[in-house]
Amino acid sequence: MPNRLAHETSPYLLQHADNPVDWWPWSAGAFEEARKADKPVLLSVGYSSCHWCHVMAHESFEDVDTAEFLNEHFVSVKVDREERPDVDAVYMEAVQAATGHGGWPMTVFLTPDAEPFYFGTYFPPEPRHGSPSFRQVLQGVRQAWTERREEVAEVAGKIVRDLAGREISYGDAQAPGEEQLAAGLLGLTREYDAQRGGFGGAPKFPPSMVIEFLLRHHARTGSEGALQMARDTCERMARGGIYDQLGGGFARYSVDRDWIVPHFEKMLYDNALLCRVYAHLWRSTGSELARRVALETADFMVRELRTNEGGFASALDADSDDGTGKHVEGAYYVWTPQQLDEVLGSQADLAARYFGVTEEGTFEHGSSVLQLPQQDTVFDAEKIDDIKRRLLDKRAERPAPGRDDKIVAAWNGLAIAALAETGAYFDRPDLVEAAVGAADLLVRVHLDEQARLSRTSKDGQVGANAGVLEDYADVAEGFLALASVTGEGVWLDFAGLLLDHVLTRFSEGEGALYDTAVDAERLIRRPQDPTDNAVPSGWTAAAGALLSYAAQTGAEPHRAAAEKALGVVKALGPRVPRFVGWGLAVAEAFVDGPREVAVVGATLEDAGPLHRTALLGTAPGAVVAVGTPGSDEFPLLADRVLVGGAPTAYVCRHFTCDAPTVDADALRGALGG
Repeated sequence: MPNRLAHETSPYLLQHADNPVDWWPWSAGAFEEARKADKPVLLSVGYSSCHWCHVMAHESFEDVDTAEFLNEHFVSVKVDREERPDVDAVYMEAVQAATGHGGWPMTVFLTPDAEPFYFGTYFPPEPRHGSPSFRQVLQGVRQAWTERREEVAEVAGKIVRDLAGREISYGDAQAPGEEQLAAGLLGLTREYDAQRGGFGGAPKFPPSMVIEFLLRHHARTGSEGALQMARDTCERMARGGIYDQLGGGFARYSVDRDWIVPHFEKMLYDNALLCRVYAHLWRSTGSELARRVALETADFMVRELRTNEGGFASALDADSDDGTGKHVEGAYYVWTPQQLDEVLGSQADLAARYFGVTEEGTFEHGSSVLQLPQQDTVFDAEKIDDIKRRLLDKRAERPAPGRDDKIVAAWNGLAIAALAETGAYFDRPDLVEAAVGAADLLVRVHLDEQARLSRTSKDGQVGANAGVLEDYADVAEGFLALASVTGEGVWLDFAGLLLDHVLTRFSEGEGALYDTAVDAERLIRRPQDPTDNAVPSGWTAAAGALLSYAAQTGAEPHRAAAEKALGVVKALGPRVPRFVGWGLAVAEAFVDGPREVAVVGATLEDAGPLHRTALLGTAPGAVVAVGTPGSDEFPLLADRVLVGGAPTAYVCRHFTCDAPTVDADALRGALGG
């Protein structure tokens, strides 16, 4: 008998719809039920591609005895963190404050007023490694609730007060200057792993936003050290097991310092951010490796993540059937020498040398993750291409990892920006069309008549959860990139509507931004986080989109809001640059201008070569408008005329314009291309 999750749109919640646990979705009704029944609430938060979420579900939530105990003594609430990042953020902050660490699955016990009093993550079915079993935890919480209620209430009240007292230091509501950006670079240099690329130790996450900062810093200052860190990190990741050497696309992170063994889930947001940054690396250096990886990652997103409605699904699972009916992490991606031999015969030894497949294995049970080890051997490109094709065909016969078909607005915004730019750089109109298709879906399904954004949809049906700051900011970022690439001003207009909501509903005080709107559901704390982690924070993403929109339109309130929002980057950039990479990248654009480029031609086709030159400029955060003289598609095109009847480019920054030019080389020089 399905529980209440059967009517949800989240694939993660639907995975639990047949559990014997009487799950509720996050809702007022769940807490009302807890009040009426005088029971504590079990809040379980996860997401569909989370390996340990699946493990705990199988061990505990599918267990009839455990479910009976839960149903008798608790009101159980299941949350998809990707649908409700606000709920996740508030309680994760409490978990981290109480335990010193966090992660998923997140397990929190609440009063009927949603105040937390006991925390954890994964709990095993039996006591293990000093951790109590889940059943022991349930029994302990029940006992505390029935026998020590005053103590529980006191703990919960103190936690809520402590959370409410945590205020973010916003700096002085002024953007960073050259001094803070140089200090951020110095901080990154200290944490840089010169031997392996990347920053810090294991586990190692792809630092896409930090790399964007390094590329922009190099473009503005000429810093060779910044470029080397970006280039070497991108090469090491692209050669490692974190990158899918057969099908393209990146896994979530590497469990080791050398990028060899990934955690195999593939997230839309990682691939969107990395596709864009590799395209920008190619733009800066002409690197053939960067070009290949950008295109392969774009093709991966379109081939494996695009849904029938034109949007992009959230993730592919880490686990899949290993052929015996057992779900195993990485089963779809790893190879043994024997498996290579079965597919390739006499070419198996060549493939093993090229991809680093060994008898001992680099992963588990003698299997290896494919990588491209540094070696002196020169390989025959045609033979390698043939090997890759045959292995990819054989891999396609394996049971594929599950796909989370949920469309998340923010992550689709990131994908739109990446695909639009990659398509423009490499003359791939199909990628630009894919970006337009996703943008159309967001407008049709996610936007209402007031331009309010819903966070998710599935199968063309909009979800019930309101968009948060990152949704408005990242979708605006995608629309702004699409406007620059296509010359269609409607995308600039849509970005403006979204950013108006940022100014009126998410902004408060001198530069402060909140993750939820002022009229959103009230939680125990209004979430607010300016740090960039797996994705740009809503705060720094909003600063970037506001800055670009102001450059395109001259809208002073938007530029002023961007400058104030960057105050937090001034405070954090020199101290923790790894965790404010996008903020530092936006600050580079602010310090540089950003430059405003208008390209006019008698037709868009005539303007094409100069338009492409403008898009390939490396000046940080430069905005581009293209059209015909007299067009009202973009404010930057006002009063822009052809010089001598030829396509003409105009470059301005800081309220000063260069002389118009018809020469592509001169334009390239003006934009650092």
